Amino acid sequence: MASTPPPTSSSPANSARKVFTVGTRKSKLALSQTDLVVGALRKIWPDYTFNIHSQETAGDQNTTIALREFTTKNLWTQELEELLMAGQVDFIVHSLKDVPTLLPPLCTLAPTMKREDSRDVLVIKKGLPNMSLSEMPAGSVVGTSSIRRTAQLARRYPHLKIMDVRGNIGTRLAKLDAEDSPYTCIILAAAGLLRLDLQDRISQYLDSKNGGMLYAVGQGALGIEIRKDDQIMHDMLRRISDEDATYACWAERSLLRTLEGGCSAPLGVETEWVQLPDGSRKLRMRSIVVSVDGNEEAKIEIDGAVDSAQSAEEFGVMVAKELVVKGAGKILEDIQQNKLKQTS
Repeated sequence: MASTPPPTSSSPANSARKVFTVGTRKSKLALSQTDLVVGALRKIWPDYTFNIHSQETAGDQNTTIALREFTTKNLWTQELEELLMAGQVDFIVHSLKDVPTLLPPLCTLAPTMKREDSRDVLVIKKGLPNMSLSEMPAGSVVGTSSIRRTAQLARRYPHLKIMDVRGNIGTRLAKLDAEDSPYTCIILAAAGLLRLDLQDRISQYLDSKNGGMLYAVGQGALGIEIRKDDQIMHDMLRRISDEDATYACWAERSLLRTLEGGCSAPLGVETEWVQLPDGSRKLRMRSIVVSVDGNEEAKIEIDGAVDSAQSAEEFGVMVAKELVVKGAGKILEDIQQNKLKQTS
């Protein structure tokens, strides 16, 4: 956990600000995640007031179009960022995996809190026997609207059929469990189910060693967005941050930013802190880029010395360059060319 810094001239201890407005989406998960942040802040500053402003974003309002069909990457953030830049909210709580790697010039991410389980999970339709992805009969339908999951499924489990499913967690579970549902299962982020106390729906945790699936950049972490010039807010959020989670997420985001894939790239990652035999502590990053049809992949595993924001950024860039050498550049270029053909 990041150590608590001493009060500075701009810290809340010397500030007249004691009322803050928090921006978030309206979903049950978004509100639950916001409560986690506000709760941590209230433990340190119990006499401060945190008002919550929730609203829908473009991604909430259109739940029929597949995510890969959208051309913008700020589906979940733009409306709230406009309020932040206008000074109508003091910070925004996002799921970090939904936050584009390029933010508006006036905005930045604060250090993140301790990360929830970052893995994907398999959720089986109610009434069906419990089974893993590899045990599913040929033709079983897997629901997901993620291009990353779609590509990895096509690569690892070509016997399965993939179908889009959109909506918040409750909506997707209802679509899965409906009597006339075409889905055998859906894949979700573990973090959302755990935060909503729905862990009983998890049939299989998926990672590099179990199921062969890597997760989305920033998955399981909260993205707390603030104005760049708001030092008070930065200092407050630093007090509740987790250094390991922050540096790992920043390295992941640097990788994605360097590849210029944005939120729609079929990029999977997996990071962990490891103690090496020589006594050093490194961030181990596994990463994979898979073509949408699953026919091509580029993957890598690298350890890096990460102990600052700058070294996290540099490590992400290095991993991206190594992935390009192994073929990721061609895969991403082909995806971009196909998108241009579809829009022309």
